[in-house]
Amino acid sequence: MISHPSYGVEPWCLRETELNLKVLAQSESVFALANGHVGWRGNLDEGEPHGLPGSYLNGVHELHPLPHAEAGYGYPESGQTMINVTNGKIIRLLVDDEPYDLRYGELTTHQRVLDFRSGVLRRTAEWTSPVGRSVRITSTRLVSFTQRAIAAVCYEVEPLNGPADIVIQSELVANEQLPQTGGDPRTAAAIDCPLRAEEDFAQDTRLRLVHRTARSGLRVAAAADHVIEGPEDEGSPEGTGHGDGAGGTSGRGMTDGPAVTGGTRGTTWAAESEPDVSRLTITSTVAPGQRLRMVKFVAHGWSGRRSLPAVHDQVDAALAAARSTGWEGLLAQQRDYLDDFWSSADVEVHGDAKIQQAVRFALFHVLQAAARGEERAIPAKGLTGTGYDGHSFWDIESFVLPVLTYTAPQAVAPVLRWRHATLSAARDRARQLGLDGAAFPWRTITGEECSAYWPAGMAAFHVNADIADAVLRYVTATGDEDFERGPGLDLLVHTARLWRSLGHHDTEGVFHIDGVTGPDEYSAVARDNLYTNLMAQQNLVAAAEAAIRYPERARELGVDDEETAAWRDAAAGIALPYNETLGVHEQSAGFTRFQAWDFDATGPDRYPLLLHFPYFDLYRKQVVKQADLVLALHVRGDAFTPEEKARNFAYYEPLTVRDSSLSACSQAVMAAETGHLRLAFAYLGEAALMDLENLEHNTRDGLHIASLAGTWIALVHGFGGMRRHGSGDGGSRRGGEVVEFAPRLPEHLTRLAFTVLVQGRRLRVEIDGSSVRYALVQGEPLRILHCGEPLTVTATDPVERHLPQVPPQPEPRQPSGRRPADRSSD
Repeated sequence: MISHPSYGVEPWCLRETELNLKVLAQSESVFALANGHVGWRGNLDEGEPHGLPGSYLNGVHELHPLPHAEAGYGYPESGQTMINVTNGKIIRLLVDDEPYDLRYGELTTHQRVLDFRSGVLRRTAEWTSPVGRSVRITSTRLVSFTQRAIAAVCYEVEPLNGPADIVIQSELVANEQLPQTGGDPRTAAAIDCPLRAEEDFAQDTRLRLVHRTARSGLRVAAAADHVIEGPEDEGSPEGTGHGDGAGGTSGRGMTDGPAVTGGTRGTTWAAESEPDVSRLTITSTVAPGQRLRMVKFVAHGWSGRRSLPAVHDQVDAALAAARSTGWEGLLAQQRDYLDDFWSSADVEVHGDAKIQQAVRFALFHVLQAAARGEERAIPAKGLTGTGYDGHSFWDIESFVLPVLTYTAPQAVAPVLRWRHATLSAARDRARQLGLDGAAFPWRTITGEECSAYWPAGMAAFHVNADIADAVLRYVTATGDEDFERGPGLDLLVHTARLWRSLGHHDTEGVFHIDGVTGPDEYSAVARDNLYTNLMAQQNLVAAAEAAIRYPERARELGVDDEETAAWRDAAAGIALPYNETLGVHEQSAGFTRFQAWDFDATGPDRYPLLLHFPYFDLYRKQVVKQADLVLALHVRGDAFTPEEKARNFAYYEPLTVRDSSLSACSQAVMAAETGHLRLAFAYLGEAALMDLENLEHNTRDGLHIASLAGTWIALVHGFGGMRRHGSGDGGSRRGGEVVEFAPRLPEHLTRLAFTVLVQGRRLRVEIDGSSVRYALVQGEPLRILHCGEPLTVTATDPVERHLPQVPPQPEPRQPSGRRPADRSSD
C-alpha cells in the first residue's frame, strides 16, 4: 500500500496529477509555502477535506505545563508549542448551491504543481457536482519573499457545461478544530482554541481579525483584501468588473459592497464578521467562456509588546503595500528573488533525475524556512507543520546553516543574532545548573529550555559548540568582521566559559567532560562523548583567538590572559577516547565495551527503537540512533588520519540504525570520503527522499528541514568533497584558503555542478567522471585547495584538474534490515 503521494519527476517542479485523500496530510507538508516569517501548509483552498490545517507565524506559540513523573531540580516547568494562527487560505465555493467538496460528485482532473523557480503553488481541477454542473477551478498561491507579511491567492472559477450560480466565500478563520495527536513524541502537543478574540472587522472587500494567546500573551493579527473580477453585461465594454477594495470604518455584521453589473445579474459581494470568522461572500452568475476571478491578499503580524491598534495598523499597512504592488507585481518580485537565489544555490545532478528534482525541492524548502525569519529561530519542521512543537534544535546550526552559509548567507546572521538575543536566558540556565557561561537549550522557541526529556534538556551541551561552529563557519565564509566583533565574540566567549567550568583536568592533565549526551540519543549522560569534546575543543581555541583579535571587546566581556590560557590548556588536553585493541575511537568512554544490541532479533516493525524499547536498554548497549562519532569525522575531519576515518566508519556502520533523519547525510559524506561511493549514493537517496517518499512515516507533521539540507550536504560535502579549511583551528586563517575540495563521483552520476559563495566570490565547481573544473563567476581571485594542492581561481582563468581514482573498498555492513535502499537500479 502506498504511504506517500505520487509525484512526477521533473527538474524544476513537483507535480501531483492525482489527489489521494489517504495521504493528504503528507502532501500538505510537501506543498507548503513559507518565507521564514509566514507559513501556509498546502491545504486545499476550500479548507476541506484536510489532514492538518496549518497557518503559522514564526515565534507565535502558546505555553503549557510540562509533565514530570517526579519533580527534579532544574527541570523546565513550562513547554512551548507553535500554534495554528488565523487561517487566511480558506476560499469556499458553491456551484448552484452545491458545496465544492472533492468527496462528493466527480473529480475529473486534479493537479497541483509546486514551482521552484517562480515560488508558487498552482492548482487546477475540473469537478462535476452531484447534480451534474461542471466547473474548472484554478488557483495560484504564494507566500512572498519580498513582502515579509504577505501571502496571496488568485482563485478562478469557470463553468463548463452551462451557466452556473457561483458563490465564493473568502474567509479569515481562527481556532480551527485540529486532529488529535497520537503517542509519538515527535508530534506536537495539542492546544485547543489557543486564541482569544480582541477585534473583528469586515467592510467592503476588507477583513481583519485580531486575537491574543491566553498564556504567552502574544497578539496575532490577520487582514485580507480582495480584487474581484466578474462577467460583463451584454453590450458593455470588453473587460471585467473590479472590486477596488476601498477602505471604510470598522463595522460588525453584514455590509453590502457595491454591485458590479455583469451577465444577467452582475457580481456582488457582502462582508460579515464575528470573533473567530471574518468573511467576504461573492455571488455571480457565470456562463461558459466566462469566469469569476478573485485575488486575495492576506497580511499577517504579531507582537508580544505592541498594542492592539498598533498591531492592526501593522497588518493594514502591509496589506496596502501589497495592494499597491498588485498580483502581477508580487509574482514578478517572487521570480526575481528566486532567480537571484538559484544563481548562487543551484546544484545540477546528471544521471539521476529523481535526485535532481529532490535537491532543488530541498533547497527551495530550506530557503522557505529561513529567508525572512529575521532574528527568529528556524523550527525543525520549518513552517510546514507542528512536528516537535515547532521547536528549534541544534540541527539548525549543524545542518541547515551550513547550506545557507554558502548559498544564501544573508539568512544566516539573523539566525545567529536570534541565538545572541537568547544569551541572557542561556546564562541564567547555566547559573541554575551551577556552571559558568551560557547553556543553550536543546529545544526551544523563545530561548528557554522546554524539553521534559532531561538527558537531553539538561545534558546535551554540545548545542553550545554547534552554535560556536556556526559562528566560525559564517565568519570564515563571509568575512563579516562586524558580526564577529559583536554577537559572534559574545557567543564564542560565553560558550567557551561553559566548557571550562563543565569539564575538569585529571591528575595527568587530561581534560574530561563528563555526564553529557551527544548527538546520538540512544546514548546518554556519558563520559567524554567524542563529538562533544572535539567540538568543545574547537570552541575553546576559537574563543581564545577571537579575544586576541578584538582585545577591547574582550576586556568588556571580562576576558583576560589567564582565562584564554585556561581555554587553550583545556583544548590541548581534551580527552579523545580510543580503543587500542580495536584500533577505533570510542563514541564515548567505554562505549566499545558495552554489550552489542541483538539486531537479528529486532524485526523491521520494531523501528524506530525508541517507540518499542525502554531507554535504559538502549543506553547500556552498542546501538546508535544517528551519526555521532561519524558526524565528528565529518565536521572535525582534521582530528583524524585517513586510516582512522576508514576504521571508525567501518566499526560504527553496523551499529547505526538511522532512527533519526539527521543520520543519512553524514553517513553519505563519510562513505564517500572513505571510498564507499555506492553506499554514499544510497545514503544520499535516503536523505533526499525523506519527505517525498515519507520514509519515516511522519511527513504529515511537517518536513524534515535538516534532512532536506542534508541533500545538499551529501552532494557538495560528500561527492564534491568540500570542507571548511582548517576547521579545527578556530577559523583563524585570514587571506589564505578557506575552502578545500576532494571531488569524487559514484558511477551512477555522470556530472555534478554547484555554486558556492565564499567571501563575496561566486565559485562554480563542475565535476565529471574524470576531472573537475573550478571557475570564478564573480569576485576577486580566490585561493582554494584541491586534494591538498593550493590553487588560485580567477574570473578569467578557470582551473581544471584530473580526479584521482578511488580504489574499491570492502563495503561495511549495516544492522540487519537497515541497509539503505540501493539506487543503482533507479
